Amino acid sequence: MCIRKRAYQLDGEWTIVLVPERPNGFGVFIIGGLTHFVDAETSFWLQNHTRHGMITDFLEAGYTVYTSNLYGRHWGSPKAVKLTERIYNLVHKQEILNPKIHVVAEGMGVLAAGAFLNNRESIIRSAALLNPCFDVKSLVHQEQMNRLFYKRLVKEMARAYEIENEQVISKIQQKEIITSFCPIKVWHHSLKSPYSLEQIRTYERVQREAGYPIELALLSDSYQSLGKKMIRFFQEYEEL
Repeated sequence: MCIRKRAYQLDGEWTIVLVPERPNGFGVFIIGGLTHFVDAETSFWLQNHTRHGMITDFLEAGYTVYTSNLYGRHWGSPKAVKLTERIYNLVHKQEILNPKIHVVAEGMGVLAAGAFLNNRESIIRSAALLNPCFDVKSLVHQEQMNRLFYKRLVKEMARAYEIENEQVISKIQQKEIITSFCPIKVWHHSLKSPYSLEQIRTYERVQREAGYPIELALLSDSYQSLGKKMIRFFQEYEEL
């Protein structure tokens, strides 16, 4: 399955690269969600049964997979977005890969992924998004009713954006949903996602108005064969 695992550290944050036995030349950049982590040896996506199965599918299909810690709960901060670009540059300097990649992003990670897709449009083949958070502004307003979670969320965002707690609300008021100009497919699990389908519908409308409609798949049972489904989506854009 995997013939080489390499670990790099940029700005104190670990990135793991997994190279398959028979590389197909394409890379998959995984940007994880709230529970994601990467250290020198492992990551959430390697330890979690469902995500590990997806990585196994990617590697068996020949994809080189890489993922980074990205400062933990970054909430799409400019610092995290900048690091995604540095990671891409480092990995593609070290590995023999096609410069155009696929992106897989989950939950909160979609906030950083969206900016990365927008900034580096020319190097993105496709993006597969799982239970995405597109709109941090609506999330904060939604959680204001849950005081305990709301206070924690504000602290996390203040830390991520390197501002004071009191500045968080005014800061996020400036943030809009980012339009992406690449093929995108969203998988949303109605029971397992902490983010609302309403957010996805809003994003779907924004993308359609921009002339780049997305595909949407609603999951109701499990993530069974999700890695293989994503691979079929990737392969639609590998002849371009």
